[in-house]
Amino acid sequence: MTESVDRKTAVARLRAAQDILILCHKNPDGDTIGCAGALYLALKTLGKNVSVLCSDPVPALYDFMELRWFDASYEPAFVVAVDVASIQLFGDRNNVQKYAEHVQLCIDHHASNSGYAYETLLDPGAAAASELMIDIIEEMGVSITADIAACLYTGIATDTGCFRFSNTTAKTHLAAARVIEAGANVETLNARLFESRSRARLEIERMALESLEYFFDGRCAMIYLTWDQIVTSGVPGAELEDLTSLPRSIEGVEVGLTLRQQKDGSYKISVRTAGTVDACAIARHLGGGGHSRAAGCEISGNLDSARYAVLEEVRKELERWGLLSDKQL
Repeated sequence: MTESVDRKTAVARLRAAQDILILCHKNPDGDTIGCAGALYLALKTLGKNVSVLCSDPVPALYDFMELRWFDASYEPAFVVAVDVASIQLFGDRNNVQKYAEHVQLCIDHHASNSGYAYETLLDPGAAAASELMIDIIEEMGVSITADIAACLYTGIATDTGCFRFSNTTAKTHLAAARVIEAGANVETLNARLFESRSRARLEIERMALESLEYFFDGRCAMIYLTWDQIVTSGVPGAELEDLTSLPRSIEGVEVGLTLRQQKDGSYKISVRTAGTVDACAIARHLGGGGHSRAAGCEISGNLDSARYAVLEEVRKELERWGLLSDKQL
């Protein structure tokens, strides 16, 4: 079981460490990569031997970050995970599990964190793990440069949907202001992160929308993609993440579901909700977790069984909040 630590302790651990390895979660998004990039640059400033490891390739839109990828040229003495809520989220490529089983420090913002690390710095009130990283870096005695600021802004902006999601707070805007003052180029970063789509990305969005279905009198919408569609498109898994907002964005939809088949045939399910409906409650009953408005899980079996399992949990959650009529119960 993990030991919860405060920021002062986490900073002390990082300052004392040498030969450091930073781990990201699989299908890396802007927050895990942004945290890793910012922490890497900060530790490098302190003269540390440090590198980053991820199970999956990093999407091209994040390739402006300066990162040294782990090449096994040294044996890590201290392993830190950023924005990773459970050990299953590390993935199984690039020998990442060897190090995931011995994480000394986890820095995270997910209330569903499983406590897999020896020590955990957790702030479930933060919109992004990158929010936490701002204070960590400054308390390490490192000034936030323009390059570090760009990494941190990426994490904050992507995890809040460019400050549109319900996890956005006044504290989030203050954190963003700090990194903007430190040199994050908002116009350039926002254009790159939110206004650019490849043709392949648009094509797979079209395929996903062709599968669109409604349930519970339109209160739930679902899209899905097969593994063959994903492979044919050539779109990296991480770039598919923003597809999860599509079904929820439809007028009248309380629960948006995105099902993506994995290579082994199982389905990765993303849950996005509005109003009082708790996305985490839906995912948690299926072995997953996340936040109240955004959560996920993985289900083995075929499409029909995955659909049935998640829709049953959606039904229970809608019923709990009195959002279903008698004929739908």
